[in-house]
Parts: sequence; C-alpha cells; structure tokens
Amino acid sequence: MVFTLGDILIALAFGGLSLYFLSSIRVRELAVQAVARAGQQDDYQLLDQAVHIRRISLSRDGRGRWRVWRQYRFDYSFDGVERRQGHVIMLGKQLQAVVVSDQARTLH
Repeated sequence: MVFTLGDILIALAFGGLSLYFLSSIRVRELAVQAVARAGQQDDYQLLDQAVHIRRISLSRDGRGRWRVWRQYRFDYSFDGVERRQGHVIMLGKQLQAVVVSDQARTLH
C-alpha cells in the first residue's frame, strides 16, 4: 500500500485536531474543578456543574510561550434561587481567574 503526501497530511491534520479536542476537554474539566473549589471557599453553588466556552484566543504565558487562552461562562447561586453568571479564565491548563460578583446584601 502506497501513501501519497496528501494522505499523510490529512492523517496529520486529523491527528492534530484530535489532540486539540482531547486537550480542550481536559481544560474544561479543570475549569469546572476550579470553579467548584472557589465556590466552596466563597460560599456559592455552581449550577448545572458545567462551564461553557465563551471566548478563545492565543496569548503568551509568563515564560513568553504561546498558549490557548479560554474564557468559560458558568452559572452560580449564593442562595439556590437567584441565578448569576460568572466566568473562569484558563491559559493553557493553568487557572488565571475565577470571577463572580459579590452577593447582594439585603438591608433590614
């Protein structure tokens, strides 16, 4: 069986896309874990146990290497009733920030 250069390039492209897809799944799982940990510390609940990709781009890390920068959106609640939106930022597999607004304080 003979492989042409086109066949090899298609196989390499498919392999690269597969690796990117698997890496994206792992980064999303890390983002969910980071939000859940932050929720335990700051006393809020991650709703739906999921994050959703909002933005993606390339950015440099602290060492100057190019990494995929991702911003995920998630829903959370302080009281289990009011649904709010926050976001988590990942640079490669490293957590950059979990952003939520402060709980509104009711004055009596």
